[in-house]
Amino acid sequence: MNIPSDLKYSKDHEWIRVNGSEAVIGITDFAQSQLGDVVFVEIETLGENLDKEEVFGTVEAVKTVSDLFMPVSGEITAVNEKLADTPEVVNKDPYGEGWMIKIKLSDPAQLNDLLTADQYKGIINE
Repeated sequence: MNIPSDLKYSKDHEWIRVNGSEAVIGITDFAQSQLGDVVFVEIETLGENLDKEEVFGTVEAVKTVSDLFMPVSGEITAVNEKLADTPEVVNKDPYGEGWMIKIKLSDPAQLNDLLTADQYKGIINE
């Protein structure tokens, strides 16, 4: 299971990579493995300001449909357009090409509430 140490994680299995006041968000390797083959990603919140833990989209896999939750508050500034035509990239490269959204952080202090890689490992190994 790939859990990069340079990212922060939510209990809902989203990851976040912060660069200044902006961040990239996606789902973890664990999440994509639990979902199975991703067949559709729907994100219609571009330009919206969403609060921490609000739903920013859904991911549909062969087995189920799951909501995608904001790990922190922010304005969605970009959506990964590649996912419309090739949603399976989420399975192949969840931390790279399979990213979901980019945001402008509203409250950087919320990052302190997220999990480190080791803390996230503890949750998924319970």
